[in-house]
Amino acid sequence: MLLEIFGQFDYLPLLVVVAVGWITPLLTSLLRLRRIPTVIMEIVIGFLIGKTLFPYFTPASTEILDFLALSGFFFLMFLSGLEIDVDQIMASLPRRRLTMARFLSNPLLVGFSIFILTVTLSYFGAILLCRFIPVNNVFYFALIMITTSVGIIIPVLKERGEVSSRFGQMIVLAAVIADILSIILFSFTAFILKEGFKPEILLILGIFLLFFIFYSTGILLKRIPLIKKLVFQLSEAASQITVRGTILMLLIFIVLAQFIGKEVMLLGAFLGGLLLSVYTHKSRSLLLLKLDGMGYGFFIPIFFIMVGIRFDPSLLAGLKLSLLLFLVLFLLVLYAVKVIPSLIWGRLFGIRRALAGGFLISSRLSLIIAASAIGLEMGLISPEINTAVILMAVITCILSPILYNQICRKSRLPSDKLIIVGGSSYAVLLARRFRMHNREAIIIESKKERFRDIEEKGLHVFHAEGTDPEVYAKLKLIPENYVVVLTDSEEENVRICELLRTQFAHDRIIAVAPSRTLEQVYKRMGVETIDLRRTVVTTIENLILRPTTYHALVETFESFSVEEIEVTNAACDGLQVKEIPFHHDGSLMLVKRKTSIYVPYGDTQIRLGDTVIALGTVSALDQMKGKLQG
Repeated sequence: MLLEIFGQFDYLPLLVVVAVGWITPLLTSLLRLRRIPTVIMEIVIGFLIGKTLFPYFTPASTEILDFLALSGFFFLMFLSGLEIDVDQIMASLPRRRLTMARFLSNPLLVGFSIFILTVTLSYFGAILLCRFIPVNNVFYFALIMITTSVGIIIPVLKERGEVSSRFGQMIVLAAVIADILSIILFSFTAFILKEGFKPEILLILGIFLLFFIFYSTGILLKRIPLIKKLVFQLSEAASQITVRGTILMLLIFIVLAQFIGKEVMLLGAFLGGLLLSVYTHKSRSLLLLKLDGMGYGFFIPIFFIMVGIRFDPSLLAGLKLSLLLFLVLFLLVLYAVKVIPSLIWGRLFGIRRALAGGFLISSRLSLIIAASAIGLEMGLISPEINTAVILMAVITCILSPILYNQICRKSRLPSDKLIIVGGSSYAVLLARRFRMHNREAIIIESKKERFRDIEEKGLHVFHAEGTDPEVYAKLKLIPENYVVVLTDSEEENVRICELLRTQFAHDRIIAVAPSRTLEQVYKRMGVETIDLRRTVVTTIENLILRPTTYHALVETFESFSVEEIEVTNAACDGLQVKEIPFHHDGSLMLVKRKTSIYVPYGDTQIRLGDTVIALGTVSALDQMKGKLQG
């Protein structure tokens, strides 16, 4: 029986696709194409193997790939819902009398207004495009154009250190609103176009009812001590109960949506992820790591590679003489429907930044491809338009970040930077940690081979001698910058510190002191030192006395950080901790007020000038800084 089952499946096509998924990030890094999203490269390479290798495979042998690609598509929608911070949306709800100033400064209201304008402009844009190519349903074609890609927007903002800024949060929330509302509009529109205005449309509301039931039940179950104990014991065991429960929830929503109509399955997967985002708290980051590993490590790459394999540019020939004109107009409309509404931001941030934000939210990827695929299957758009949509998704994902960076130029050498002299493994790790905090770290390395190795890691590195004073002039060293001296030579470290203290009168210098003698030398110069002996002893002490805590911190080193945040937002003065909607993945550990230190509780008041010590993920700490610093 088992041997018969083995003979029914051909794993060679799956091997080819998985190999492409593995090699694509490597090629992107080797070719230094980091600004191009990996998924775009997956589509391109998928197209190439689709033309070279897949013609030799039988249709039956690729059926498993179609199933896995569909699973990856639903996983992508599920993770999109999981990424949404519902607390941030709820915190943006207006609570005071609305004025024009308050409207413009409210990211939720502005994002909703941009979405409404985008839908209106998309409809008129679809009418314009219909003059050049026949479209079976103008309204659905317009809906395809309202999508955006949070997965492209957030990495661009993070790279520039703007994701936690007021402008960055405006862009992110506008993209999130576009995601949520466009998915809901797709689902209802597709159902109505297929079934008509029938009472069965109310079945879609059953998904939202299920959402509410699961939410209420989940909150109740989490309060039961026995359930909490079992989940904690099994979550990290071989059973991985939280991951299994997550997949179960995803499938429940997908299966229910499938009974209503296959065009609603997209909404079901998205709501499943949104539900998990609502009631998962401290364990969310660890769960996200596991789900990201399953999704982006296996299922989702198969989806995008199969998009490339099924991409047939010869279909564009069906557009005949209007091909080039249609593609140019299509691209212009895709940008216009996003850029024009984004001018609302001009009153707050200036026209230049508003335009840059409009171009950034014009990037489209998974949702536009998904919406187009659904429209194609339902006969609402032609295969030619579906092919054009995929082509436009690739173009906008490459072009939009470039346009954003060109219009909203940022200095290559920000004032708030860390300078690390010496490219040791300590320096590389420190630079990576600072990048997690959206802070720029610049490494100075004299050895050419090590310089190239650091450059290939995508870090900011200068090939120069640390003892050359011109280097610090080129780096625009200012008194606020910290300089960490980490070369392999103790004598060179001392010379660099002397140079910085004498020629630049710089007093923010940190060096490692492996011996008592060297510590005294640095102390006389006024250099802050790190005592390796005490550091090692403290680590061993923690490993012996607090092994669970130590391992927990070390194992989540890339996920969690501790940060000091000074409260400068006057709106937080006098508020209780429970009144501030902090991110689920962060927690306040201590509050320092003048010379006193408090352990915060829900009713602890936050005062202007307090310094809070917080533990959390990078995104959680960014959100906390946004709340406490304004």
